[in-house]
Amino acid sequence: MPARQVLLLSSSKVHGYEYLEYAKDDINNLFKKNNVSTILFVPYALKDYDGYLRQVEEVFAKWGYKVNGIHKGNPVEAAEKAEAFFVGGGNTFQLLKELYDNKVLQVIRKRVLNDGIPYLGSSAGTNVATKSIHTTNDMPIVYPPSFEAIALVPFNINPHYQDPDPDSTHKGETREERILQFQEVSGAGPVLGLREGCTLLIEGDKITLKGLHKSRLFIPGKEPQEFDVGADLSFLLNV
Repeated sequence: MPARQVLLLSSSKVHGYEYLEYAKDDINNLFKKNNVSTILFVPYALKDYDGYLRQVEEVFAKWGYKVNGIHKGNPVEAAEKAEAFFVGGGNTFQLLKELYDNKVLQVIRKRVLNDGIPYLGSSAGTNVATKSIHTTNDMPIVYPPSFEAIALVPFNINPHYQDPDPDSTHKGETREERILQFQEVSGAGPVLGLREGCTLLIEGDKITLKGLHKSRLFIPGKEPQEFDVGADLSFLLNV
């Protein structure tokens, strides 16, 4: 069985970089080693599918790839024939609902886990690649039939993870407090907080933290841990 090949970005836009630029090398490594020439883009997280597609096409054309929008034809047929997937950011609830409504969630899961088709996700596209979308930061603007997601990995991620500002007078709950509250619920597992510019590479049963910054890991019953870029996080597949 081909090994899964998944690259999950905390975000597509990072200060000081153009769209997707900070992860350019990792993205190209993922696609080039698989001889990908055409990427199937899933724009469901935003309302303007065509405008979103144009933005993505412009970037990937510079890198030598053609991009097709899953919304341009039969979504299931497009997913079944895709050489690679890119699921973009936006609203996670909207994205997951459209994946269910268009009947492509299980197709994408099968293509990635069984056929080894590369999957690139950013922000909301990273959220839906995990066990569930319970740890998204987005507003629930629509109601998907389930919070269970594609489950390319058996844990949760919090993209755009932010640390508390020690100089702030804001007294609301921090991102860490929100995650810890989620983990008070029975059955809640690990949550990896991906700061802006962090990426996670999953190759078969190996997980490597990549990108620009450390990430913070929350495991129920344990103190949160910091992991440096380059860290091996493969143990998360078995926690």
